[in-house]
Amino acid sequence: MMTPLDTAHQRAEASGEDADRLAFFNTLAEAELHLLLDAADGDRVTPRLFEVEGARYAAAFDLPERLEAFAGAAQTATLSGRRVAGLLASEGLGLALNLEDAPSAQLLPPEAIGWLRDTLDHAPVEEDRRITEIAPPGALPEALITALDGKLTLAAGLGRSAYLASAHYEDGGRGHVLAIVDAVPGAEEDLARAVSEALVFSGLEAGQLDVTFLRATHPLAAALARHGLRIDIPEPQQTGPVRDPNAPPRLR
Repeated sequence: MMTPLDTAHQRAEASGEDADRLAFFNTLAEAELHLLLDAADGDRVTPRLFEVEGARYAAAFDLPERLEAFAGAAQTATLSGRRVAGLLASEGLGLALNLEDAPSAQLLPPEAIGWLRDTLDHAPVEEDRRITEIAPPGALPEALITALDGKLTLAAGLGRSAYLASAHYEDGGRGHVLAIVDAVPGAEEDLARAVSEALVFSGLEAGQLDVTFLRATHPLAAALARHGLRIDIPEPQQTGPVRDPNAPPRLR
């Protein structure tokens, strides 16, 4: 069975392009991983470690069957890829991913995991700027549109829709803005961080995209609907509670 990590890794290996390597790390961050453990005590987990050429690695798998094929009926913790990156980077560890026979099997060294943790920890900067005019966004990189669409799909239920447009500001500046309509109160920081990650993982880290939040009744909403590129935020599909990616690991 091919998984999203397999597909993303094969694409990156085949193309050798930075954009595809970044897309792989984005997929890794959003994946649910099963981390092989030596021990667990409540919320504290101790990964099983392997040493390769002087570096230490923890092993994680994107399918429980892959972990069982590698280690049998071992104790594991289920975490998001971003949580795994944070856990391992804090200890200077690398990630042995999907060993041994999966298409995405590889050793990600401590430096790569540290970079991923730092990238995911980067927080957007809050500014107070007033938009005076909205215009069509013009030509934008396809990688950015794809990344934004992917991130907002993962934000299901946190807002109604988003509009990407060109904006003129009261201070005379111009730029691009992503306006998120009817965001769930309290979700603004997570949504802004998701947009920031979309810039990085689309290879446009040096670019700038402002994020603003407004209600559907705001005067700017009509102009955005006329001139902006609409990106729908889907309704949540789960019938049960949505899992917080920062929640404690599930153990078995």
